[in-house]
Amino acid sequence: QVQLVESGGGLVQPGGSLRLSCAASGSIVSGYAMGWYRQAPGNEREPVAAVSAGGTTYYADSVKGRFTIARDNAKNTVYLQMNNLKPEDTAVYYCNVGPNFGGMILGRERPGAYWGQGTQVTVSS
Repeated sequence: QVQLVESGGGLVQPGGSLRLSCAASGSIVSGYAMGWYRQAPGNEREPVAAVSAGGTTYYADSVKGRFTIARDNAKNTVYLQMNNLKPEDTAVYYCNVGPNFGGMILGRERPGAYWGQGTQVTVSS
């Protein structure tokens, strides 16, 4: 069993930055894919960024060049550095850890994957 605890969300002005963290406990996750999804009001949950166990990264087109995902296996933690934030980035961001990197970036249901509780990111002036 894996527990995920997210932190780092908040309110930021357009053009600002935030760094999200997701710490996993209960099991070693170095062999799993780790990633972030987001869900805005009225929208489906969508993958934003992901990193495979081997270090391959994925970014949604809407965040390429602005967001950076990184994992620290020694700390069982995944980070999402978000720069040049835009109002359309406003959403609840969810951490996800589990097998099947390919399924993660396609937004598919993946047996054995774990979700964090979500953290609100609001970009507004």
